[in-house]
Amino acid sequence: MAKIKLYAERHTPKTNSAFTMTELIIVIVIISLFILLVPMNLFGLLTKNTFKVQAQEFVSTMQMACNAAAQSDRRYEVIIDITEQSYTLRQITTPDLSQVLEEEIIIKSDFSDNCRLYYVLFDDGDYANEGRAKFRAGRLGWQYGGKIVLLDSDENEYSVVINRLSRIITLERGYIELLVPQRDDELFF
Repeated sequence: MAKIKLYAERHTPKTNSAFTMTELIIVIVIISLFILLVPMNLFGLLTKNTFKVQAQEFVSTMQMACNAAAQSDRRYEVIIDITEQSYTLRQITTPDLSQVLEEEIIIKSDFSDNCRLYYVLFDDGDYANEGRAKFRAGRLGWQYGGKIVLLDSDENEYSVVINRLSRIITLERGYIELLVPQRDDELFF
């Protein structure tokens, strides 16, 4: 009986818990596909979000200038350089507004090809598509309102709207009509 038991133990197939070669190859192929797909999806997400991220950072900078001016007796200026595709937030500390001192600069940032400055239209009718445009904020709000038009990589227009009355800064897709303040001689009493 002991010989039969010993013979049965030797000749019965043992269950092997290790992977077979086929299973191992399948697992490697699946992992390789995931590794190849993840960067493609991340690259697509990053390029799509680059415009949104840059536009939102710009809107946040504009909002920061307005909020900081409202909470203090300081004045702030956002200088938009369309030619250089950049913007600068500074605290105004001198009466000479044409000179920007290095210690006044709070934020300086550049736009990329995914988010480009197109033009600036102030609510008084002034227009700029090159050079510099400046938005100044004080305790009472923005000196001028207007819109800053940005283009994404597909040339779609987005408007950053600065409302001087409500201090709200919004990012809207497409062409946005500005509310233009009326002059006194146009008002009827």
